[in-house]
Parts: sequence; structure tokens; C-alpha cells
Amino acid sequence: MTANPMGIQMLIPNMVILFSQAQTGAPCLSFDIIRDQLGETRTDFPMTLYLVTGTQAERSHSNSIMVMKMSDLSKMDQDESDSDDEIIEDEAEGPEMRTVSIRQIGSCNRIRHSHIPSKHLVASWADTGKVHIWDIADQLGALDKPGTSRNQNFGDKVKPIFTFSGHQSEGYAIDWSRVNPTRLATGSCNRNIHLWQLRDDGSFHVDQRPYNSHEDSVEDIQWSPNENNVFSSCSVDKTIRIWDARAVGSKACMITCKAHDTDVNVISWNRNEPFIVSGSDDGVIKVWDLRQIQKGNAVAKFKHHTAPITSVEWNTRDSSVFAATGSDDQLTLWDLAVERDDDDDKNGKLKDLPPQLLFIHMGQNDIKELHWHPQLPGVILSTAANGLNVFKTISV
Repeated sequence: MTANPMGIQMLIPNMVILFSQAQTGAPCLSFDIIRDQLGETRTDFPMTLYLVTGTQAERSHSNSIMVMKMSDLSKMDQDESDSDDEIIEDEAEGPEMRTVSIRQIGSCNRIRHSHIPSKHLVASWADTGKVHIWDIADQLGALDKPGTSRNQNFGDKVKPIFTFSGHQSEGYAIDWSRVNPTRLATGSCNRNIHLWQLRDDGSFHVDQRPYNSHEDSVEDIQWSPNENNVFSSCSVDKTIRIWDARAVGSKACMITCKAHDTDVNVISWNRNEPFIVSGSDDGVIKVWDLRQIQKGNAVAKFKHHTAPITSVEWNTRDSSVFAATGSDDQLTLWDLAVERDDDDDKNGKLKDLPPQLLFIHMGQNDIKELHWHPQLPGVILSTAANGLNVFKTISV
């Protein structure tokens, strides 16, 4: 694991506060952040964080779920004696990464974590067409156990606590409810959505009656951050749909919005405002007001990325800020509250950039997913074919 600022492109010089990168061996193209017990709003350095990810190895039997701890993430400072304004790291021993691995058959398409008392539940979508549920509480505890190896492999000793093969097709859409963290929704390439519920005895009930109003592959799912029975989905059929989980069949689909001109790949539901942001195959990002989404008119539209959007996510603290990644190897930060000030661009260097575009992060190849850390304000993690990045800018 290294802390090297190369690969950062900034709209304004010296915007980086934190930057580290980590290699995981086989590519890990989906991950989720694990909330910890170290504090809710941590701004002091060095920083520590936990996450779970899954590999996409070439050989199906060589894949694993990896629980990771990154620690000693130190602040980047400006070296005043350097005439080139080079960003250097504070004097420190450097960041450290610990991993615990368990075997999974098949590549991990997407992975999500949910915490309930005494359990750390992880749902992983495998390319075998199966969704696995794991309890990684023991593996998470092993990361903090003194005197153990930095890289532990449990292999086949840990089995999924539940596996569902009823989708009969692989998929990518998966999300745990924040209102009810024992509830899960999964969507597959054969356009079916299934709802899951953890029972009191520790088993899962999966409703065998799928929601299948989409006309093509379901690409992403997001539960409402505030309502127990409402979730959203997006699809290759170019729509975003809003669902009421209390209804059955086609009656469950409350709203259908023709959202984009190409496949809608990803969506994110704002935790504080009635907004959803979406990204599509043609690189377009749109912001939707849920109070008007049925009309099909986005409140904002951005075309900066030159390739498919692969991830979008609202900042967990600032409801006007979101981030996006694209297959053009860019991660971008956006703030809807910003308006152009011509006095800040006297040389016209920014005239072709949307004023809401705060920052561009580059250096990763084939970026697939990003997440804001909910307990480390402004810290973003992103994963790509050439590893994981952790960074924080002065702009958020």
C-alpha cells in the first residue's frame, strides 16, 4: 500500500489532503465501506477505515471475499521548500493494509454490507448467478487481533450462511435497506427483482414472486433512505422506476420515468433531499427531483464524461455534492450549489467545464465504483482494474 500523489489531476493546484493506493492482487471491482466503532465524525490524522470487497480472478475457483483494514493514512502537506509545489506526505511510517480472505466460487459482480447487532452481513452477487450472504463478524475481528499475519486466508473454512439461485441469471443490482438493515433487494440481467428478509431464526426469506416490470436487465437498485417500503431501480430499458414493496406484481411499480437515451447503469438516492442522481452508457449524468420525476424532466444534466458512467453517489453529509466515475478513467466531484464566476476564470481555462465540476481524479484504469466514507468527512474510496484509491480534497 502506497501514498503517492501521482495520478491526481486537479482543477486547482494543491487540492489533495489525503491520497493512498492499494493493490489487491486480482481486480476487486466492487466494494463497500464497513462502519466502525472509532467515531462518527473523524477528521484527525492518521485515519483508519474498514471495507469488504470481492475479487474477479480469471479462474472461477480462485476468487474470494476480502475484508480489509487500512490504517495510518496520513495527511498530505505542501513542502514549502519545493519550488515545484510538490505534494509530499507527512513524516510517518506509511499506511498499512491488513486483509482476511474467504473463498467464493465465481467472480464478485457487486458486494454490499449491512450491520445488525452481533452480525456483519455481506451480500455478494456472483457471476455464477447466485447471491451469497456471509457473516464476516469473525473476519472483521481478526483484523484487529494482535500478533496475526497481515494477510490471513480462511479459504473454505467459512461458508455462506445463505445462498439464493432463484434469479437464474447473473446480476449487479443489490442494496440493503438503511431503514431496515435486515432487508435486501437484488436485481438480475433477466430483469427480475427479488426482495429478501432476515428472519428471527437467522435464515432468509426470499419472495419468489419477482417484480419484473422492467423490460431489460436491472442494473442498479437503491432503497429509499427514509421509507421502509420504497426502493428505486434502473435498467438497460433506459428507465428509472420507483416501487412500493407492500404491493405485488405490476402494481408495485408506482412511477416509471424514461430517464436516458441509453442504458441507465447506476443511481444514487440522496439521504437528505428528494433527489436521485443517475448515470448512463453515453456518459450523461442527470439529477431528478422525486416530486417531478414522473414528468421525465431532470433538474440538472451534465455531459463531461466521454464513456459510460459506472458509479454515482451522493455525499453523505452535503446534499448538493455527489461523485461519479466513468469508463473514461475519470472520477469527478460535483456541487449543484456552485454557479460560474467569470472573475475566477480570467484566462478562460475553465470555460469548457461545467461550473458545478469541482475536481477530477485520474490515474486509475477502468474505474468501476466509488463510495464516500460515512465517518470520515470528504474521504472517497474508488476501485479500478489497477487497485484501490483513497483520497480527500479541500473542496468537500
